[in-house]
Amino acid sequence: MVPNTPGRLGSLVETFLPWLGLTVPVLLAGAILRRSFVASIALLLPVAAWVGLFGDLLLPPSHESAGQITAVQHNVSDVNPDPAGTARTLLKPRADLIALEELTPSALPAFAAALATDYPHHAAEGTVGLWSKYPLSDVRLVDIRPEGIGEGWNRGLRATASTAQGDVAVYVAHLPSVRLGLTSGFSSPLRDESAVRLGEAIAAERLDKVILLGDLNGTVNDRGLAPVNSQMDAAGSGFAFSWPASLPMTRIDQIMARSATVTEVWSLPATGSDHLPIAAHIRL
Repeated sequence: MVPNTPGRLGSLVETFLPWLGLTVPVLLAGAILRRSFVASIALLLPVAAWVGLFGDLLLPPSHESAGQITAVQHNVSDVNPDPAGTARTLLKPRADLIALEELTPSALPAFAAALATDYPHHAAEGTVGLWSKYPLSDVRLVDIRPEGIGEGWNRGLRATASTAQGDVAVYVAHLPSVRLGLTSGFSSPLRDESAVRLGEAIAAERLDKVILLGDLNGTVNDRGLAPVNSQMDAAGSGFAFSWPASLPMTRIDQIMARSATVTEVWSLPATGSDHLPIAAHIRL
C-alpha cells in the first residue's frame, strides 16, 4: 500500500519489511505502561499481518530428500582478499550447484582450482560463474544489460543441468546495484530494467524446471523485482539475511525455482566478501 513515489519509498520499505515487526514490542510496552486493554488487543492486528507475511519462514523445513538438490549462491566481491578460503567455505554444504558473482579474471583461477575436484562441470560468462556436479550443456550468455550499458557488462548466464530428475535450466544473474541517498531516495532504475530483461529470458525458457541463483540486489518482497518474482518460487523456511555481511539486515541474494519448490534457505559463515553466502534445498 506504500506507493513508489519519487524516491521509491515502497521498494525501500519492502527491502527491510520483516524488521517492521520490531514495532510490536515497542507498542506493547506502551500499552502496558498505559494499562490499556484496548491497545493490547489492537496489537493483534500488526502481529497477524506480520505472521501472515513471514510466518511460513519460521516453520520447520521439510526433510523429504526425494528429488532434492542443494544450491549455493554467493557474491564473492571483486576485492575479496582470500578466494581460496571463500571457496572452502562454499564447499561445506556439499551443494550440487554453486553460483558466483563478481568473479574477476585474477580470482577465477583460485576458485576454479579449489572447486574442480568436487565440481567437474563449470561455466562462466563475464563476471558470473556456475559450478555443477551435474553435466552442463547449452551454456550461453543472458543479456540483462540496461539500456546505455556497454557490451563488456556481462552478468548473466544460462545452462542446462542434467539431473536425475531430468534437465533443469539454471540461470545465474547479478543485477545492478541500488543507491540510497538523502535527495534521490531509493534509486533502482537500472536494477529494475535489468530485472525486466531477466524476467523475459525466464519467461521464454523452453524447459519447465528452472533454478535462478543470483545477487538480485533486491528482496523477494521488492516490487521492482516483480518481473522475476512473479514467475518463481522463493519460499522456504528461514530468513537467511545476506547483506551486509558485517550486520546482515536483508537478503538480496536469492535462490528461486520454477516448477520446483525451495524448501529451506540459510546463510553460510562470512567470507572475504561484503555478502554472506546462502544455501537452499530445492525439491524438483
